[in-house]
Amino acid sequence: MSMKSLGRLSLAITFVCLSLVPVKAHAPSGAIFTTLPDGSEVNYNIYASKDDIYLDGGPGVGAPQTAAGLDDGTYVFQVTEPSGKTLLSTDFARCRQFIVSNGIITGVVATGCQHETGLDEDHGAVTVQLMPYLDTPNNGGEYKVWVTTVEDFLLGCEALGEDDGLNVVNCGGKTGGNAHGFIPRHSKTDNFKVGGAPREIDTRFRDGQIWGDFIDGLGIVWTDPLGATNVKWSYLDEALDINHEAHVEAVENGTHLITIPAQAGCNVGEVYVDGTLLRTSGPQTVKINVSPSFKGDTIFVDVVCQ
Repeated sequence: MSMKSLGRLSLAITFVCLSLVPVKAHAPSGAIFTTLPDGSEVNYNIYASKDDIYLDGGPGVGAPQTAAGLDDGTYVFQVTEPSGKTLLSTDFARCRQFIVSNGIITGVVATGCQHETGLDEDHGAVTVQLMPYLDTPNNGGEYKVWVTTVEDFLLGCEALGEDDGLNVVNCGGKTGGNAHGFIPRHSKTDNFKVGGAPREIDTRFRDGQIWGDFIDGLGIVWTDPLGATNVKWSYLDEALDINHEAHVEAVENGTHLITIPAQAGCNVGEVYVDGTLLRTSGPQTVKINVSPSFKGDTIFVDVVCQ
């Protein structure tokens, strides 16, 4: 990518061996991602305007046909700044509900205040506009969108003392592992920016050796600094400067976990971070601490598939 290099970022990297993708109780499967109304992507998840940004969900961009989408059910979303402390969504939570069927978003809940929708031309899914929400106080122009089931949201609101969570804008502040009713371990999150330079963690899968051919359609699990997860898949889109990568974009400061599971198509061998070979091979979780000095570049995680 044009802004990618083996930067001068100071990283603290550790790892623990894992044989499988970690299972989160109540966390939905599949992935969420931000798009334009027609489901198309933009470079680096950096948008020109807040109005342009829509929510999509399902197997995820670049996922193989066999990948699982979101669990069927009714969901609610919110927009915050990256830490989750400040709720930016300004309408009642009931207005932010959508429905998933057969692993994709099929519509919004008709409440009289439901959000505008678009159509994902690639998957036939409905996309949901994130507006209205306030400007982020984050200096880098970064935002975070959260998704959780309505059931888990109401439980999260009750824990904050609000028993009618859908009929308020904010059912409570951020307390420990509860951000306005959204429990990170029960949520999917994705980051995006309006303007600014890209900050990314990109995972590439290589065939047989560190400089081997790239392999697309392989997945990682990203856990954000708050403990929420999302699934990313390696793919190629030259028009967007995505070069066989499972990319995590608009990363915020803090500790990010990239879990590289055992999966069909990749017997995980050596793992490198920005060209440095880690001491342990095989399926594992790589811990990457992103510091405020990381202004705009890419951290590469390279996985050798044996």
